[in-house]
Amino acid sequence: MGRTSEAIGYVGLGVMGSAMTSHLLEAGRKVHGFDVDPARMEAFAGKGGIAESSAGDVARASGIVVFSLPTVPILESVAAEVAAAAHDNLLCVETGTFPLDAKQSAFEVLAAAGVELMDVPLSGTGLQAADATLVVFASGSPTGFERAKPIFDVIGRSTHYLGAFGNGSIMKYIANLLVTIHNLSTAEAHALGMAAGMDPALVQTVMSDGVGASKIFDIRGPMMVADHYEPPAARLDIILKDATIIKAFAESKGVVTPLLDASLDVYRKSSEEGLGDLDAAALCRFLERRSGIYR
Repeated sequence: MGRTSEAIGYVGLGVMGSAMTSHLLEAGRKVHGFDVDPARMEAFAGKGGIAESSAGDVARASGIVVFSLPTVPILESVAAEVAAAAHDNLLCVETGTFPLDAKQSAFEVLAAAGVELMDVPLSGTGLQAADATLVVFASGSPTGFERAKPIFDVIGRSTHYLGAFGNGSIMKYIANLLVTIHNLSTAEAHALGMAAGMDPALVQTVMSDGVGASKIFDIRGPMMVADHYEPPAARLDIILKDATIIKAFAESKGVVTPLLDASLDVYRKSSEEGLGDLDAAALCRFLERRSGIYR
């Protein structure tokens, strides 16, 4: 199918990518997509998406291509493939949480082919992606932002334009530092309540009404109450990956992060005990085990 400026492309149709493309398709947008997982491609096509055979084909068919990718090597590969398929006025939007140097490298690869890359991390889990309440941290050129903003308006509840490329990632590091710590503090609170004989559901209700609550307490606390962490909205290992990136960035800026450091230790040990593929709320199960709490 021929390229139009209105056509949107997505490379990566996992938890986040599939949710975002669903909203765009429901909004009547033409969306081309590619993922290495055939089941994801089949589900995407079943919702009205146009399945392509490669990231390059997505780029050739689209005016704006959104990347929703899991690792730096995959980002590198996709950037190179899209650069090879470059055409006039192609804009790319990178939505992952990666080290800044990896994003900059992808930016340079695409720029050499005449393609702009925007750095646009998303704040929220798969749950927020599913109900279109993501918060968008957009950075890059003003013209690129204005062109991509209609996509952001569909997939999220609010968008913040943060200026130069890279500022989106920096804001995401700050956001995920808080997420990492708040998730652990929520698990600690529930473990303490259980050890003291309190009903976890009652603790959740009362704490949600007080000043000690947080958005993470409200999102992940119910999972801890139910002791049910599948399917994951955001895997524990993903939070660990992000926190490790944030720690390295903080060190590069000379910032001490005592709470992040303590949290990283708990996330690593939880992952080592086989909890990494569960939702990050499974930190509560780890603390229960270590505290001799059995439900």
